[in-house]
Amino acid sequence: MKYLLTSAGIKNTSIHNAVLDLLGKPIAEASALCIPTAGYAIPGGPGLACKSFTGQATTPMCELGWKSMGVLELTALPSIDKELWVP
Repeated sequence: MKYLLTSAGIKNTSIHNAVLDLLGKPIAEASALCIPTAGYAIPGGPGLACKSFTGQATTPMCELGWKSMGVLELTALPSIDKELWVP
């Protein structure tokens, strides 16, 4: 298992190439897991997180053509202020 931490998906050619180098195979043969929780600490973070894995973000992530992509949601963490994730 390999990890790539980005703050905004795959937003330029350099990061895209780093993903390909890290994987050692085409994206279409790889699976990805998105953990958006860190973004919840900023105003509007939950909305931005949702956009990142639904294909609505300005920086692509899910639309790169992964074999499969999952989302690990951790909003129930006690360290996240309730105002940031409760409607």
